Amino acid sequence: MDLLGFLRQEFDLPANICSELELAFTCETLPKHHKLLLPDALSKKVYFIESGMIRSYYTKDDKDITHFFFTENSFSLSIESVFYNAPSPHGLELLETSTLRWIYFNDLEIYINKYNQLEKLMRVLLIDVMKKMSERMYMIQFQSAQERYKTMLEKHPDILLRAPLGHIASYIGITQQRLSVIRSQK
Repeated sequence: MDLLGFLRQEFDLPANICSELELAFTCETLPKHHKLLLPDALSKKVYFIESGMIRSYYTKDDKDITHFFFTENSFSLSIESVFYNAPSPHGLELLETSTLRWIYFNDLEIYINKYNQLEKLMRVLLIDVMKKMSERMYMIQFQSAQERYKTMLEKHPDILLRAPLGHIASYIGITQQRLSVIRSQK
């Protein structure tokens, strides 16, 4: 779904606000493997995914570890950069050719201050980020590898078709070999 359709459907925003936002966001189609953000870099951009998939990742001891997957109709931003002016510990990489809309947060804030209806949008987006992080922490702390795999499939049913197995395994917190064993048990 495009940004305008998403805003109308999810937030019932008036046409004039949607039109202004659509013009304010830059639209880009970028290739698979494109890095939107490298770990330890600063980015003030807010992304909306119209099509494609992004993975958030970090590196530790020269290992690339998937932190999260973002798919169509979701927003992604570096909380550390946008709200704390600090480098992001996470990188953002496209797993598919993707069409994204983006805007600098400071520019988005102008519209938020101009239109009270957009405050609800920001609240919903920030609450969604907090909910996803809370679910992720629960998954890591309390679920077995098999349960994490099942949860991942429930949240991202088409993940096996869209993301490399190595990224899926690191997201779950297991080796690719262990992932193969879990998959063969289903």
